[in-house]
Parts: sequence; structure tokens; C-alpha cells
Amino acid sequence: MSELSTISRHAVTVLAGQLAVMAFGVTDTIVAGRYAQHALAALSIGSAVFVSVYVALMGVLQALLPVWAEQRGAGAQAAIGASVRQSLYLCTVAALLGMALLLSPEPILRWTEVPPELRGEVRAYLGVLAFGLPAALLFRIYSTLNQALGHPQLVTWLQVGSLAVKLPLSIWFTFGGAGLGPQGVAGCAWATLVVNYSLLLLGWAMLRRHPMYAPLQLWRPLERPDAAQLARFMRLGLPAGLSILVEVTSFTLMALFIARQGTLAAAAHQIASNLAAVLYMVPLSLAIATSARVSFWRGAGDEARAASVAMQGFWLAGLMGCVLAAILFVIRQPVAGLYSGSADVVALAAALLAWVAAYHVADALQTLCIFVLRSYRITLAPLLVYSLLLWGVGLYGGYRLAYQGWAGWGPLHSPAAFWAAGAAALAATALAFSALLLGVLRLSRREANRGLMRA
Repeated sequence: MSELSTISRHAVTVLAGQLAVMAFGVTDTIVAGRYAQHALAALSIGSAVFVSVYVALMGVLQALLPVWAEQRGAGAQAAIGASVRQSLYLCTVAALLGMALLLSPEPILRWTEVPPELRGEVRAYLGVLAFGLPAALLFRIYSTLNQALGHPQLVTWLQVGSLAVKLPLSIWFTFGGAGLGPQGVAGCAWATLVVNYSLLLLGWAMLRRHPMYAPLQLWRPLERPDAAQLARFMRLGLPAGLSILVEVTSFTLMALFIARQGTLAAAAHQIASNLAAVLYMVPLSLAIATSARVSFWRGAGDEARAASVAMQGFWLAGLMGCVLAAILFVIRQPVAGLYSGSADVVALAAALLAWVAAYHVADALQTLCIFVLRSYRITLAPLLVYSLLLWGVGLYGGYRLAYQGWAGWGPLHSPAAFWAAGAAALAATALAFSALLLGVLRLSRREANRGLMRA
């Protein structure tokens, strides 16, 4: 089977699971929107805070994918098991930190000037999700391990199946019924908590019983923390997690800054950001699949093949990004209408989706690049690029354009200001990462050729 076929099959499997998880957010957005406009606005703000915390911590654990894929390529099965056990220490620290942040969101809400009438609902929503975070992070370790082993379907089956639980629970908890009073937006969080722990228990059962995991020797006694190995994890995971934090907060903080424009703007932005996140699952799945194969071949000592796989993934991500952006641009009006019954919300959301289409093309390329760069242990340079462009140009530029005016434009007092600045910043990021990746691959090929000549 060709590498492109392997990547595509792996990516499609990961995508199915990721879309199932994203359907959780789509479900919550639709349910909250049908419940009340203020509930949708509170969900927009609460999910922005939660996603910022969760995805940054998840990124630290997801960054272990190249480590386990390389060990698989080298045939070091037992080493994978020992490494997974050490990752539990990292997961514990991440979970405690995340819970502390989610249970104390008031400083963030004050700093971003979230309207006081929405803060109570946002606090209730985050308070429930805080207790679901440990399960979500532990399941992320299980998911990352399976991706590194080249068997993402075991995760996908669980994620797709869990959607059948999430949908009715979100409706029931939010609207109430059968003796339960309406929980509002917090009901969506309660449904997520139940699903997170269900997934964790099923993942644990798979690890115990499936014969595929037996060679990894996962269930040996937990060793003491290995300072050297944990330091290697942190050198890879911390910059990766911080990079994802910058990327995600440049996206999610938009919701908090837009909230001061009122519930109409917040609701329309929630629709746009939800669709942007759904589209992001395609390049994310391609990036996971490509980086797993690149790391596998690097672990097997075949640098030339690793570089070839990286380029195949790069061009595939660019093609898919352009196709999906074009489709969204054409159908943006009817898609926005699926989320809300308010004509004003739909009209504003449809206008924002034109910017989302442009945003996605750049997002597809930069996502593929940064995942593959982690396979080559390059994490600090992307962090610096993200900080400068996504925060400095995208988020700050959008704020200036929306509320103060910038270079003769504005103030616009519209969510479109943030999406326009974000799209421009992400395009510059994609160009920078593409150049960096191509340079790394050229250097890798050159060193591989030198090694062959010496041999």
C-alpha cells in the first residue's frame, strides 16, 4: 500500500472520530440556540474559556505522538509501555492545573469585560466541565497512543458511539423533563461530563482486553517518576502546548472580546467559530496521520521516506483546504440558517462565514506543517511565530480594528474585524511554517544522502 493511501486511510478514520467529537459542540450550539439567545451567548464565552484550557493541556499530551510512533518504528514495544506510564504523571499535573483554572474563571471574565448578566451561566458551565477534564485528558493519552500505533479506528468507534449518548443527554439536561428541571447552558456541560467518563471507562477496558496492546506491557507496576524522560516530554510537549495555547486563544479570545458587542454579535460569532472548528478537523486529521508516518519512518532510520511522506501530506492538506473553503463560501447562508431561527443572527453569521472560508485555507497548511515539524523536534520556532503573528497581528489587530480603528480603517464594531485580522495573520503563519518545513526536509534529505555515501 502506498504512503498516500496509508495517510488517507488513517486520516479518514481519525476524522470520523474528530467529527463525532465536534458534533458535541455543534449539538450544544444548536441546543443552546434553540433554548435562548442568551444561552447561546453564554455557551460562546464558556466554550471559549474551556477550549483554551483544554486544548493547551491536550497539546502537551498530543505532542507525545512522535515519541511513541518512533519507538514503534524502531520496534521498541516495551519502551512504549514504559513511556505511557510515565505520561500519567504529566497528565495528573495537567488535570490539576486545568481544574484550578476552570473553577476560578472570574479574572478572565473581568479582563475581557464579559457582560455581568452572562457571568453566572458561564461560571456554572465551566464548573461542571472542570470535573470532566481529568477523564478527557486521560482519554487523550489513549487516543494519542492508538494514533502512534497506526490503529486510530479503536478510538473512532468509541467517539462515534458516544455521540448517540451526548445528543439526547444535552437536550434532556438543557430543557429538562422526566423530573429534571431545565439546566440551561450548564446542561450541555453535564452531558459532556457523562460522556467523558464513559469514554474513559471504555478505553480502559480496551487496553485491558485487546490483544494488540499485550506487547506494550502497559500493565506493569507504575515506576517512580523518571526525571530524564519527563524532561524530554516537557521539552517536546511544553512548547507544543504553548503553541496550541497561542493558536487557540487567538481564536477563542475573539469570542470574549466580541461579547461586549452584545448577544447578537456573540451568537453569530459562535456559529462562525463552530463551523471553523469543524472544518479544522480535516487538516488536523491529515496532520496527525502524516506526523505518525513521518515519525515511524524516522524511527525506522529511513529519513528519505519520512521526507517524502511529509511532502505528500503537505500537498494533500493544501488541496483539501481549498476545496472545503470553496464549498463553505457557496453554502454559507443555508448553513447559518441551521443554527438559529433569528434572521439577524443568520445574516451576520453568513457574512462572517466568508471570512471563515479564507481563514481555513491558511489554517489547513499551517496545521500540517506544525505537526510534521514536531516529528523533527522543532517546537520553539513555531511558538515564536505564533506569538508574534496570531497574538500580535491577529488578535491585537482585530481588537484595534473593531474598537479603535487601524491604518485609517474602523472602528468597525463588528466581529468581522477579528475574522479579517485573524485570516491575515494565519496566512502569514502558513507561509512562515511552509518555508521552515521545506528547509527542514531539504536538510534531512541532504544528511540522509551523506549517510548513504559514507556507507
